[in-house]
Amino acid sequence: MEKAVRAYAEVLRLVRHLPKDTRGYYAKYARENFVNYRHVDSSTLHELFQRTYHHSLWVLNKYSIDQSAANRLKAICSL
Repeated sequence: MEKAVRAYAEVLRLVRHLPKDTRGYYAKYARENFVNYRHVDSSTLHELFQRTYHHSLWVLNKYSIDQSAANRLKAICSL
């Protein structure tokens, strides 16, 4: 659970890099996803963390933000 909270906090930090008018949408989207998947079994956690990281990269690329902003999230999701 602690890893999920750290990943969620890092995703919210990444949201701050997005254009101002999109931040609310992506912050809400992230919260809904983390809430929806809070009771999954440990066998699917690794896959969910990888999806979190890759989806974050996709959003950063969409808004032409350097992927290096997601290095901390990569480290969290790879543990």
